[in-house]
Amino acid sequence: MSPPDLPEPSPDLRRYTFEEVGAADLPRLRDWVARPHVAEWWDDDEPFRDEDLADPRVDLRLVSFDGRPFAFMQDYDVRGWVGHYFGHLPPGSRGIDQFIAEPDMVGIGHGPAFISLRIKELFDGGAPAVATDPHPDNKRAVAAYEKVGFRATGEPMTTQWGLILPMVFWRKSL
Repeated sequence: MSPPDLPEPSPDLRRYTFEEVGAADLPRLRDWVARPHVAEWWDDDEPFRDEDLADPRVDLRLVSFDGRPFAFMQDYDVRGWVGHYFGHLPPGSRGIDQFIAEPDMVGIGHGPAFISLRIKELFDGGAPAVATDPHPDNKRAVAAYEKVGFRATGEPMTTQWGLILPMVFWRKSL
């Protein structure tokens, strides 16, 4: 099955911005991961630290809508860790993780919108594939990823980061 085209940014989608996370943003991220609707799925055993900002394998971003920060998104080199479960993907492939921190922004389409935009940026930058690994019980996240174009590539599996459902979105030109 051929992956769907990514939606072209509409005037509404252009209202999203992605800003690099800096040291001044770390307290906000720590607060966000402590919120119950985020903590349910995001492992707070890996707190945001200053050294995370210097890791060349990972790109950390605050997501804003109309200038209001409301979400976190990171993308990373899937081949940056020995034995990573997405390490079989071609060089240049990226993995993504994100959460919406502001409860009033959950469940109304923001996730698929900003995920689509960031994936388009990654594909435009040369990534042949983008992978993600939601918890299989996080039905809202799985549905959002499927809406964007991700497909499960295997059964749920236990990793050092917990139980995941491996999902991949391939750049259409491949």
